[in-house]
Amino acid sequence: MNSTEKEISYSITNSYSTLNELTSSTKNVWFVCHGMGYLSRYFLRYFKGLNPEENYIIAPQAQSKYYSTPKFKHVGASWLTRENTAMDTENIMAYFDSIFEAEKISEGKNLIVLGYSQGVSVAMRYVANRQLQCSQLVLHSGGIPKELKKEDFDFFNGKAKLVYGDKDEYLNDERMKEELQKAKNLFGSHLEIIPFEGVHEVNTQLIGNLVKNKK
Repeated sequence: MNSTEKEISYSITNSYSTLNELTSSTKNVWFVCHGMGYLSRYFLRYFKGLNPEENYIIAPQAQSKYYSTPKFKHVGASWLTRENTAMDTENIMAYFDSIFEAEKISEGKNLIVLGYSQGVSVAMRYVANRQLQCSQLVLHSGGIPKELKKEDFDFFNGKAKLVYGDKDEYLNDERMKEELQKAKNLFGSHLEIIPFEGVHEVNTQLIGNLVKNKK
């Protein structure tokens, strides 16, 4: 069998979800990337505790959807796999560009970029590739892409916050040591490490504290 894999380019349409309204009273704009198995509209529930007058949340939707249960009842989504990672990353970057263009976020708003679990990788790649300035880059319970280097964040003058549960089932001691070292190498003095008591789950209390104790 003589098979050949080829590439084409085409336009697609994808959704994204928002919570609250972007107004003159909005202080913080959040760009939040969900983990594997989520849909963006359900991921927003973790941000409902934030003051709706001051916080506007944008949740992009991973394009690769699948049935996450054997009975085909629940739908989840994934950002990337090891298959065609570079090409898929470029597609995601272009998709994120379109969201920022559509939302027209003014520079006067405090931008917070948060990735949870698998969402950490796409959030970090976007900030690095587009040199996106944000006050906080929150890396919540996810892996840091190995290809990223310190120079990729030389432009960055915000605060990177590495958040993880001390009982996270995906983080053994060796993996945690590796992720901590990667974060320190990338961000140096811009890094804050925030462990919490818990497993691999979104910490809603910590999310609220990010704007209460803004640094």
